[in-house]
Amino acid sequence: MGVTSNLVGRISQHRSSLTPGFSNRYAVHRLVHYELFGEMEPAILREKQLKNWRRQWKINLINAVNPHWADLAVGLGFPPLSPGKGRDGS
Repeated sequence: MGVTSNLVGRISQHRSSLTPGFSNRYAVHRLVHYELFGEMEPAILREKQLKNWRRQWKINLINAVNPHWADLAVGLGFPPLSPGKGRDGS
């Protein structure tokens, strides 16, 4: 989870495991949820809100908009990940 002004660049970093942290440590490479904002301030507020949520609430949010946990990066021009790469939160 995080805020970026370059979603495509961030996806590329995560997929290549260049960014240290949670996604690299746990091999999380699939984009299952994102929200777009016109300005950075509301995006940061939303990120802070979501970081305070319980894990199950986050899973429920993803299930509501992406029940199959499909990799949304494919719709942004990225190739599909090989089977088994990434986690689905279950």
